[in-house]
Order: sequence, then C-alpha cells, then structure tokens
Amino acid sequence: MPIDAYLSIADEVRAALAAGQPVVALESTIITHGMPYPQNLGMAREVEDVVRAHGAVPATIAIMNGQLKVGVSGADLETLAREGHKAAKASRRDMASLLANQVIAGTTVATTMQIAALAGIRIFATGGIGGVHRGAEDSFDISADLEELGRTPVAVICAGAKSILDIAKTLEVLETNGVPVLGHGTDDFPAFWARTSGHKVDQRFDDTEGIARMLAIQWDLDMGGVLIANPIPEEDAWEAEAIEGFITQALADAEAQSVKGKAATPFLLQRMFELTGGKSLESNIALVKNNAKVAAQIAVALAGAGR
Repeated sequence: MPIDAYLSIADEVRAALAAGQPVVALESTIITHGMPYPQNLGMAREVEDVVRAHGAVPATIAIMNGQLKVGVSGADLETLAREGHKAAKASRRDMASLLANQVIAGTTVATTMQIAALAGIRIFATGGIGGVHRGAEDSFDISADLEELGRTPVAVICAGAKSILDIAKTLEVLETNGVPVLGHGTDDFPAFWARTSGHKVDQRFDDTEGIARMLAIQWDLDMGGVLIANPIPEEDAWEAEAIEGFITQALADAEAQSVKGKAATPFLLQRMFELTGGKSLESNIALVKNNAKVAAQIAVALAGAGR
C-alpha cells in the first residue's frame, strides 16, 4: 500500500504545506512520557500557541488509530495527554507493529523526524534529543535519535541533550553520523536544564535567517538532518553543578530498580521532577516553548526564501 494509506495529515497542516507556508513539527513523547497530566496537555497547547504567535502552523505528531497522525488536536490531543505512560513510546523499529496493532503511541525525536519528512515538514521543535546514556560502554544504550539525524533531512531545534546523558559521547556519535551541530546564539552546546555542557557546537549562528540559509544549502546538497542547539532562557536555567546532584541520585535510583532501555528517560525525568520539587518541569516547559519560538522563526525564514 502507498504511504498515504497510513499518513493522516490535518486539513490545516495540509493546506499550509500546499501553499508553501511555514510548518513546525512537534513530538508527542514529551506529552505521553515527559510530563504528568494535566501539565502535559497545557504544555502541548501552549507550545502550539507559541508556534502560531511566531507565524507558523504547528503539527503535533503521534500514532493513533492505525495512522501516522500529523496535526493532532482537540479531543485526540486530550486523549494522548490522558493516556500518558499507558501509551507506547514509538521509535523507528516500532512503527509498523504499532500501526498493525492500532496502538496509541507518542513519537520520539527519531520517529517524529521520520513522519515529518514523509509529510514534507523540514522543521521540528522538541525539548532535548536522546543520546548516549552514561555507562553506554557496558550497556550500549544509544538513542536512535542520533542515527535518524544522520539520515533524515529535518532540522531539529532543541535545548541540547538531556543532562542525564553522556554529552561528550553523544556529540562524538553525531559527528560520526555526519550531523552538523549548530548553536543558536551560543558557542557552547547546552545541556537541557543548563545553558552549557562544557562542550562546543560546530558552528554558531546569531540569527535565524542565517540558520535558514545554511539549511537550504544542506538540503540542496542532499544531506541529512541538522541539530540546532538553543539554550534554555537564562531566567529558567539551572547551574550545571546544582542539577548534577539530582541527576546522580536519579541515575542511582534507576540502577537500583533495574530501569533500562526506552523506559530509562521517562523514569529519570519523573525522578528529576520529584527530586527538584517540580522545578525541573517548570524549566522543561520554558525551554520547549523557547525552542518552538526559534523553530517557527526558522520556518518562516525558509518559507520566505521559497523553501
């Protein structure tokens, strides 16, 4: 069957794409596995509002009713938020099985990139990418996000990689996969809740128009994805030293409970929420909204250039 048999694009998103208007893809594991209800639903709606306020059309992506849904809204969005951890967490390897079994699933960075590309969307905003987990030299726990960035021509705007990961190894794998890592207004690669990780980006751009020009060339050359690191706003950021103590405790708790694989990140984010008294969630929401703003600005610049 043709891919259109599985791809369900909302009318608003389809019309925007047909007219060459800017569209920003948004992932859904942040809704199902990243935050509790009802904060997750409020965040999802606020992020879509930010995208609209900066001139683009939001397209939240999920797997529902045997369809790759591009532009989840209304009752479907509420269903997704209420489903929470009961929903599947969909990466590339899971997609066909989830469609066959008509399972509700939040899409990871990797799967959102894949579905966005199928729909013709080039710009995608998320919180932070997955990466190489600490201790990966023993567990080989490396997110599929990194390989997807190397193969799929979508730009991912994020607040770097989550501080719970091994960021140095994450950047090494991105380099191996040929993924350009750009800094939006920064020379330093951010670490999700913290504005810097102690590592550098490949290239710095201080305006979204410059990023849009780079993306146009990247895709003219028929190359893969681009990672755009956009630090969390200063007023919402944590000092790296302050957050590290919470991360160490969360990692110890995960090891004690033998939490591994795709369950690790949701568990660690929940423990961070508990250990910080909810403050990590406030920062998470702030950085996602900031990424949505920058993604919309890049999408508008690309659309203005006829791309």
